[in-house]
Amino acid sequence: MSSVAVLTQESFNEHRNGLMPEQVGGAAAVAGPSAGGEEEDALPTYKDAFPPLPEKAVTPEATQETTNAWATKLRPLKSSVITQVFHVPLEERKYKDLNQFGEGDQAKVCVDIMHKTGAHLELSLAKDQGLSIMVSGKLDAVMKARKEIVSRLQTQASATVAIPKEHHRFVIGKNGEKLQELELKTATKIQIPRPDDPSNQIKISGTKEGLEKAKHEILLISAEQDKRAVERVNIDKVFHPFLTGAYNKLVSEMMQETGARINVPPPSVNKTEIVITGEKEQVALAMVLIKKIYDDKKKNTTTIAVEVKKSQHKYVIGPKGNTLQEILERTGVSVEIPPSDSSSETVILRGEPDRLGQALTEVYAKANSYTVSSVSAPSWLHRFIIGKKGQNLAKITQQMPKVHIEFTEGEEKITLEGPTKDVSMVQTQIEAIVTDLVSRMDYAEISVDPKFHRHLIGKGGVNINRIKELHKVTVRIPPDNEKSNLIRIEGDPQGVQEAKKELLELASRMENERTKDLIIEQRFHRAIIGQKGEKIKEVRDKFPEVIINFPDPAQKSDIVQLRGPRNEVEKCSKFMQKIVAEMVENSFSVSVPIFKQFHRNIIGKGGSNIKKIREETNTKIDLPAENSNSEMIIITGKKANCEAARNRILAIQKELANISEIEVSIPSKLHISLIGSKGRLVRSIMEECGGVHIHFPTEGSGIDKVTIRGPAEEVEKAKQQLLALAEEKQIKSHTAELRAKPEYHKFLIGKGGGNIRKVRDSTGARIIFPTADDKDQELITVVGTEEAVKEAQRELEELIKSLDNVVEDTMLVDPKHHRYFVARRGQVLRDLADEYGGVMVSFPRTASGSDKVSLKGAQECVEAAKKRMLEIVEDLEAQVTVECVIPQKFHRSIMGPKGSRIQQITRDHNVQIKFPDREDLQAAPRTEAPPAQENGEANEPVDPNAPKKCDIIVISGRKERCEAAVEALKALVPVTIEVEVPFELHRYIIGQKGSGIRKMMDEFEVNIQVPAPERQSDKIAITGLSSHLDRAKEGLLERVKELQVEQEDRALRSFKLTITVEPKYHPKIIGRKGAIITTIRTEHDVNIQFPEKNDENQDQITITGYEHKAIAARDAIQAIVDELEEMISEDITLDSKVHARIIGARGKGIRKIMDEFKVDLRFPQNGAADPNVVTVTGRPEHVDEAIDHLLNLEEEYLGDVVENEAKMAYMRPSGGSAAAAADDQRGPSKGFVVREAPWAAGSEKAPDMSSSEDFPSFGAPVATKTSPWGPKRF
Repeated sequence: MSSVAVLTQESFNEHRNGLMPEQVGGAAAVAGPSAGGEEEDALPTYKDAFPPLPEKAVTPEATQETTNAWATKLRPLKSSVITQVFHVPLEERKYKDLNQFGEGDQAKVCVDIMHKTGAHLELSLAKDQGLSIMVSGKLDAVMKARKEIVSRLQTQASATVAIPKEHHRFVIGKNGEKLQELELKTATKIQIPRPDDPSNQIKISGTKEGLEKAKHEILLISAEQDKRAVERVNIDKVFHPFLTGAYNKLVSEMMQETGARINVPPPSVNKTEIVITGEKEQVALAMVLIKKIYDDKKKNTTTIAVEVKKSQHKYVIGPKGNTLQEILERTGVSVEIPPSDSSSETVILRGEPDRLGQALTEVYAKANSYTVSSVSAPSWLHRFIIGKKGQNLAKITQQMPKVHIEFTEGEEKITLEGPTKDVSMVQTQIEAIVTDLVSRMDYAEISVDPKFHRHLIGKGGVNINRIKELHKVTVRIPPDNEKSNLIRIEGDPQGVQEAKKELLELASRMENERTKDLIIEQRFHRAIIGQKGEKIKEVRDKFPEVIINFPDPAQKSDIVQLRGPRNEVEKCSKFMQKIVAEMVENSFSVSVPIFKQFHRNIIGKGGSNIKKIREETNTKIDLPAENSNSEMIIITGKKANCEAARNRILAIQKELANISEIEVSIPSKLHISLIGSKGRLVRSIMEECGGVHIHFPTEGSGIDKVTIRGPAEEVEKAKQQLLALAEEKQIKSHTAELRAKPEYHKFLIGKGGGNIRKVRDSTGARIIFPTADDKDQELITVVGTEEAVKEAQRELEELIKSLDNVVEDTMLVDPKHHRYFVARRGQVLRDLADEYGGVMVSFPRTASGSDKVSLKGAQECVEAAKKRMLEIVEDLEAQVTVECVIPQKFHRSIMGPKGSRIQQITRDHNVQIKFPDREDLQAAPRTEAPPAQENGEANEPVDPNAPKKCDIIVISGRKERCEAAVEALKALVPVTIEVEVPFELHRYIIGQKGSGIRKMMDEFEVNIQVPAPERQSDKIAITGLSSHLDRAKEGLLERVKELQVEQEDRALRSFKLTITVEPKYHPKIIGRKGAIITTIRTEHDVNIQFPEKNDENQDQITITGYEHKAIAARDAIQAIVDELEEMISEDITLDSKVHARIIGARGKGIRKIMDEFKVDLRFPQNGAADPNVVTVTGRPEHVDEAIDHLLNLEEEYLGDVVENEAKMAYMRPSGGSAAAAADDQRGPSKGFVVREAPWAAGSEKAPDMSSSEDFPSFGAPVATKTSPWGPKRF
């Protein structure tokens, strides 16, 4: 328990990583016995040399609070950048894998912290394997980063609390709510053993303060549930330290003496209640003791208040509050420190009057034991003082871990804080470093336009890194977001001047560079860049001095910027313009109209036709989607190639159908007027003449020929209309426009275009109605001679005027026919309205029984609708019902997809067709029994030949139409034929997952049934319409021929050949990453199989393929073997000291030698008998050359090694000459010896320091061995 009466988490946890002064002194004594003047025989004890770890682990959160407290004293300006360094001891490191420093999880955590906080982290490893972390950045970022580091790189503290097993469920609470609330409240993780686990230990992990809170709360819960006596007593918070005693010794003694459990709330919990649990006698005894102490202290203690600077409070508290506990133990006085968030500087001492003086002295001594100092140093030298990755600073902080060193950007000083003696030593060291740096370092600043900064840096920093290494300087170029033109150079004075000169020359050269903008259409940008930038990389490699910038695709800009030396920019510009010209040439596009029904034939089987045309003409051919109404096939590529592809596609169409193509000569000046606005005029001719295709030459070409393509009779019709129209245009063309409601258009056109044809024939004018795609749906255009247009316009206007004249009329229709008109949501009435200018037809209500039907609309529309309705009624009167018997199994096939076939028959023959309900096959057996007699009447016998109800299709309509519909239905009944196909080919016809047979069924519109494998039948059944069966049979037999050819080819390809080759040559034949064997396989189109590891014949290589190709592959392998057999192997002696340099980084050096001399080099493995022997294998002449080269390298590298060793001989060892002389006088060292070691107590001997087992080297495998030291952890 702490002796602080009013204390918060922040102040309580300050300096959690520090040591007590006595501990510092003890450690210093152990570290340097000679300095203290100790005799050689005065050996340290084992506990002095290896002090035990503290009982409780240190929490990362406490470090966070400490560091925050250190940082709050000297808070820099908000905009300044600060650097802070602190140390994480080895025992507190979360990641202790010493072989992976700078890698693995620890590195990932650091990178994540940098991304999250914006601070810069640099890690270094101290000699004691502790972690030194330098954090740089804005103050807020540094604080956040340090908080993250403490929580993620330092271990969390943990503790256990034992309460009776039956109390655990009360800690968990209903549905775990109590446990969650407790974890949230105390910021800890609480692990309760499972019900089947006999343990009663509850594990808590988290911050130290959180541990205390959680432990207190759990003990309270347990005490409340305990069936034994529970007493609660309220004692003023300020007297709690006297009840607990220093380090909780007093309360522990009371609990041991009484046997009762005494729970005193920790200082951070603002509660006065003390809970005592146990047997009644024990609780009563404990109560007496507590009240006795309380009464005594309340009566005999007094207080004094003293002022201590706020910044010195943390020194009075000490690490983990240890200083307060020491004062309480030595003097019996409790020291009360105000919370850190309070501005008060008053410290209250509470105790017996005669002890207060001693306690006050100790408080002031602790407060003044630390000091703050500063060292003057130019701000530009700060990073040199810190060193690369904080190395220089790490050396100082490792020696003086208690000293806090703070750099603030922009300030000409370094702030030091820590113990007075240590601060003085660190100040001396830093002043010496500053003096040295000032004497040999200089800096210069140059002004360069920010737009040239990235060019000075170069791609990947290549330019700036070269300057840094050449002149041994550091160059700071401001980042883009600073928009500063000041570049700073620091280092050796001469190097600074040379680097300055070179940078200015580079900047001057860049100012003389040229920038050129190329206009390239954005659609070509992606093609120029290429997939993953491959094509533009080739351009950049060809012109490395030119920078090519493409605009962002979102900007839709055509400007590509080139920048670099004038000549190179011009060359690059011409090269890119040439590329664009080729692309433009290859992007010519032509559209070919092909009748939709022939698209499938253009594509060909499996896309064979279209693929062949694409490859042979080198064009891109795009067909419209199947569900699209477009007939246009688009061809893209060079103009000549597009024309060739177009001609080939048209030739296919011409072969397939009676397609005629003629050319009509019409003056090119009339083409635009013949095409009409948005192509409306020419489109009307194409639609009227059965969908022929009319192709006009491109505008401005001057060509008079117009191509018409389609069925022969329709082409002739279109030709006559086109020539007549051209003649009209040539004589005198006139155009007029008039408007009519869209619903009138169908009536104006008439059934089959009858009405509009009459107007055209009588006037000679052409009338064009809007299409569904036109925006203005009311506009009607009249084209022709002036007289013809006026006459047609007059007739149309009269028709439209009469349509606008709305009248109402009635007619009589027998009620039994009403249902026909209103059925299917009034579909018949909707059709009448569409066809006759939107006429409205109203039928009476069914219940009224009336036969009067009302019509409303334009007079002519009403009359036409009445006429049509009378025709329908007449058809209904003459309607008959005909039965068509077709087996039910064919009904689905007759209907077609979504009933399309049956709908077509209904429309063509104007009949109604009703299919029967499907027969219930499960109920069929029960209905076969004759029904029982009822009322004494005998049942009529059932005709066995009578058709089933489920097979009868009912057709309603006029007799002659019904008979025609019956014939049409019977023509749709599928027929089955059998085709003989060898059984062994069935699986190839089916294809992978049935893909082959599905494709044939879709192509020929039939059903193909392959017999089950167990039947071993050669018969394949094809079912479908008789018109499709012949094509399907031919297609199937053609596929059989293809498979038989493939089978014969497969037999030829399965020729096997075996070659015997010694296994030692196999890796050479395979080659690096299989390069050689892959080449042989590809070149000869064979499969080469090497023996598996457990095969008996390890020297057999199997080659499979065509016989002549297998023999050729065998000869190729034999040639390699012959060459390998000519090779020799020689061993040479190369000093092992130079092996690493010869091999090079990642084997780069050795690979270069092996490629250059065409030899194989084998270096000895670790633990080889002779580590200097290197084996060289290859042709005799190559081996000799390689050996000479290796010996030359050895001589060169050994010279460097000897030179380095000579230098090392003159270097003073780290211990100093005095220490070395002392060692010489003492004679041979006995190693490090301690007294009262664990092994001295038993029969075990001390560990042998020369043994690799007791003291293994890093990375060496060691067999496990039991010892009194416990299990080894490396």
